[in-house]
Amino acid sequence: MANIKSAEKRARQAVVRRAHNMTLRSKMRTAIKKARSAIEAGEKTGAQAAVKAATPVIDSMVNKGIIHRSTAARHKSRLSALVKALK
Repeated sequence: MANIKSAEKRARQAVVRRAHNMTLRSKMRTAIKKARSAIEAGEKTGAQAAVKAATPVIDSMVNKGIIHRSTAARHKSRLSALVKALK
């Protein structure tokens, strides 16, 4: 445990930030899973809508510093490639 007041405060802040970041990361993962399940269903219009809904969620995680921009680009690229591969 921290001995200095500022270190104790940083520890408290870290707990709050971690909880906040976990909820945001969960929101992103849910959006990606919804898009993937729509793609697996095989309906192209529904899959396109799900990917279109997931894209701003992924982008907002980059802006908040939750994930790296390359990770976001990879997620978006793979989702759009899967949609494009649908007939």
